[in-house]
Amino acid sequence: MKKINLILILGAFLISTLGFSQDTLTISKKDIWKKASNKNLLIKIANQDFKSAQADYRQSNSLFLPSISASHTAISTTNPLMAFGSKLNQEILTQSDFNPDLLNNPTRTKNFATKIEILQPLINVDGYYGRQAAKAKMQAFQLQTERTKEYLELEVSKAFMELQLGYKAEKVLEKANTTATANLKLIENYFKQGILQKTDLLSVQVRVNEIKNHLQYAKSNVQNASDYLGFLLNEDTANKVYKPIEELENAIVIETFNTTLSSNRKDIQAIDKSSEAYAKMVQSSKMNFLPKLNAFGSYEVYDDKLFGTNAKGYLIGAQLSLNVFDGYKSIGKMEKAKADFQKSEMENQQYKSKSQLELSKTNRQLKDAENKVNLSKLALEQSQEAYRIRSNRFTQGLEKTTDLLQAETQMSQKELEFLQAVFEYNFTQEYLQFLTK
Repeated sequence: MKKINLILILGAFLISTLGFSQDTLTISKKDIWKKASNKNLLIKIANQDFKSAQADYRQSNSLFLPSISASHTAISTTNPLMAFGSKLNQEILTQSDFNPDLLNNPTRTKNFATKIEILQPLINVDGYYGRQAAKAKMQAFQLQTERTKEYLELEVSKAFMELQLGYKAEKVLEKANTTATANLKLIENYFKQGILQKTDLLSVQVRVNEIKNHLQYAKSNVQNASDYLGFLLNEDTANKVYKPIEELENAIVIETFNTTLSSNRKDIQAIDKSSEAYAKMVQSSKMNFLPKLNAFGSYEVYDDKLFGTNAKGYLIGAQLSLNVFDGYKSIGKMEKAKADFQKSEMENQQYKSKSQLELSKTNRQLKDAENKVNLSKLALEQSQEAYRIRSNRFTQGLEKTTDLLQAETQMSQKELEFLQAVFEYNFTQEYLQFLTK
């Protein structure tokens, strides 16, 4: 029976070890962006949007390049007109084919026609402006793709710093747990000696359990931050956790930024290109009322046998066409293009105003974050000194247990607040850099 229990215990241990083991992958801030730029799905989606717009622009090459088609047609007919025309195309008409009886009641006639057609646009002003609109649209998507990469770089940096903060918080809580455990042992000794009451011991035990609970939350936050970073890198994070090589910095670097919105920002240029595309579509719809000039030509081969080449002929010409009236379709199209352009202009103005508002707001947030870092650092130093004094006085019997617990709790809280303040400042600084690119 003992052997069976031993086997079960060993089996359970192996299952827990193999099933729930985690691999810790160390990563550097320099390396994660290389991975993200190559594997992130958001960038891949943006690239596909650009390729789609690029394909639309390439379609406009038909404005200059010829359209060539080839066909082979086989018919068998007793239709008088088709039969006579087929013989005429095959160049096999004879005097007897003009007999009224044969013309009205022809015998079954076969005809095989091979035809090559060429259509060459010459002057299509509306198409020219449509091509310019497609080019502006393609450039807008290209700029937007570059802006997406900049945004992803910011998001990856934020995720990396959150992971750093998670590990730092875990480290602080582990230190707090060590301190609280040491205090618990001291209180237990005092309790056994009859110096302290049981309520003091219970208070310390509650504090130790609270820290362990916070420590477990900190570990969960580390895993959550690691999973999100893996999502941005498009990597499987099952049974894996990332660990930054660089630790979260305990100091900040003060920088000043221009609070005026830059016209060179990729998203601003993209929205300008989008408005340009709508403007070109308005011009294209207006030019639709102008005449169009196109050339055409064909080379034809006819025979009464499959793929025969008995009779040949060609046709070339040019067509000048003008859309006089198409049931208000062109006018409606032009009005729609104007409305879309005016809407894009309003959206452009709104986006720039909102971007300037966000820039000014973030600049103020950076100053607030700087002030918060300075105050939280001062509060941390004061709480550490207060805990040191109370701890010394407690060992001398001059402080209450509750006062010691309050000082220890405040010290760990202030250290976490300081780390959070440093994180907020560093991220706000990077976000401001993103807004001023």
